[in-house]
Amino acid sequence: MKPSIRIQTEDFDLGAEYQLLRQLDAAVGAIVTFTGLVRDLEKDSSINSLTLQHYPGMTESLLQEIVDQAAARWDLIGLTVIHRVGKLLPSDQIVFVGVASQHRADAFEAAQFVMDYLKTKATFWKKVEQDGQQHWVESKDSDQAASQRWANDD
Repeated sequence: MKPSIRIQTEDFDLGAEYQLLRQLDAAVGAIVTFTGLVRDLEKDSSINSLTLQHYPGMTESLLQEIVDQAAARWDLIGLTVIHRVGKLLPSDQIVFVGVASQHRADAFEAAQFVMDYLKTKATFWKKVEQDGQQHWVESKDSDQAASQRWANDD
C-alpha cells in the first residue's frame, strides 16, 4: 500500500489528489474520498475563523499509526490523508481522506475508520474566533462513540 500523509497550511486540489490515487495501480477498482470543510456556524452563531494547531512530529506519527491500522484491516492500494493547520475561514477545506482499493467496501470502511480516528486520536486543536471572542472547540461525544465502534470490531 502506498500512503501519503501531509500536514500543511496551503489548500489542496481534490481533483489532483483523486488522480494520484487513480494512477497508483491498474488494480484500483474503487476510490472513496472525504473532504471536511470549515462550518460557518458554531453554537448557532456565525464564525469569523477557525485556527488549527498541532504538535509537529507527534501528529504525523499518530497519523501514520492510523494509516497503518487501516492498511492492516482492509485490502488497500493507496491512502492519502491531508490535514490543514493555521487560520482557516468558513467553507475552507480542512481535511482530505482518499482511499484506493480493488473493492468499494474496503475503500468506504477504511475512509470512515480514518476519519473517525482523526477526530479522536490525532493531536489537533481548534480555536474559533466568533463575535470578537475566541474559544477552544471541545471534543464531541458523538466523535468518541464513532471511533469506539471500530474498537468493538476487533
